[in-house]
Amino acid sequence: MDDKERVYYTEHIKGLLSEYRFQHSINVSHQAVKLARIHGCDIHRAELAGLLHDVMKDVGKKEQLALMEQYGVKLSEIEQNAPKLWHAIAGAVYVKNVLHIGDEDVFNAIRYHTTGRAGMSLLEKIIYIADCTSEERNYKGVERICKLAVSDLDEVMAEALMDSLEKRLVDHTPMHPDTVEAYNEVILAKKKQ
Repeated sequence: MDDKERVYYTEHIKGLLSEYRFQHSINVSHQAVKLARIHGCDIHRAELAGLLHDVMKDVGKKEQLALMEQYGVKLSEIEQNAPKLWHAIAGAVYVKNVLHIGDEDVFNAIRYHTTGRAGMSLLEKIIYIADCTSEERNYKGVERICKLAVSDLDEVMAEALMDSLEKRLVDHTPMHPDTVEAYNEVILAKKKQ
């Protein structure tokens, strides 16, 4: 991302997000750049996807649904009953159709930053992990996840996906099939090593 794009997108999200969410997006963007450098991913795309990953987070649920409906997005039954996931889906739609960013990898990194999925690209993994390890994160075990993030991206994906699935079990909420498939793919790949 060049300076002009950085300023444009930063100002754009500032108008849509709370101060906390705005700072989180800046932090995720910085973390994504750091991880992209370490793991050999395109730095500009990582910065852009990190900055925009939560673009719809503070927009109301009705507006999120209206945007998805406008662009023909059909939510699965699990997604219909999981409004916490809507911002990622609506955010990807927004980035593609309103901001006119045609990079499919950036679109997918935003779309799957909450659930993950099987077949994630390097950029998708980096945004997923950058969101978990951004500077303001302080949940139990974040230090371990941050250390793993710089040394072993597949191992940290397994840990982060497992944490997500465990939260669903504890909360008695449905598990998104994408998360289950991403976890299974990572675990099976590790067993083949």
